[in-house]
Amino acid sequence: MAVMSPRKAAAQRDGQSLHDLLVETAQKMIATHGTTGMTVREIARLAGVADGVLYNHFSDKEELVARALLEHVRATEAELGELPVAGEGTLTGNLRRHLEFGLALHKVLVPAFSGLAGQPKVLERFAEISERSGYWRDRLVAYLEAERALGRLRPESEVDAAAAMLVGYCHASVLTTVFPHTAPLNPPPVDAVVRAALHGIAPAEPAREPAPVPVPPA
Repeated sequence: MAVMSPRKAAAQRDGQSLHDLLVETAQKMIATHGTTGMTVREIARLAGVADGVLYNHFSDKEELVARALLEHVRATEAELGELPVAGEGTLTGNLRRHLEFGLALHKVLVPAFSGLAGQPKVLERFAEISERSGYWRDRLVAYLEAERALGRLRPESEVDAAAAMLVGYCHASVLTTVFPHTAPLNPPPVDAVVRAALHGIAPAEPAREPAPVPVPPA
């Protein structure tokens, strides 16, 4: 019968690696209390391990918090469900779904990230380990580009700019949750934002009459 070495035994608990246990513990802390004031001692206490165990599995506290933050993002997105597929449904319904997804995501994640404003190393580590293609903003841009390629948006549509405005709406809508002492912004309803994104605010250009065909002299 194979005997597990003390080092390997110490790296697991109930079949779960201590690496994963620490990430899971830190992720649950972020979900319930945010990122402000997280300490190695508190993470270790809740995980039921000694403080120094963290450094057997992570280079530093920043790496652990960054990985826990990434798991928090993934868990939040998984709970929000799937996003629309280009070419299916209506543009209005699909953009509404994207905005509802973005609002729900921002309400959960903006407070978590704002708590790290004084810890740039954590944010740097997060940027290193996260996949850019998974960001909701990039998925929104990809969706709009696909709709444009299918001809459901005008060929000259500025999809990057449209996505930036929609993401900005989500940021503004949750701003008071991060800065509760600021005046409420009273953002417009989602449907109004969708209409503005799809139809703009300028009046429709009148149809141009064809130029008269010159009549040759008799």
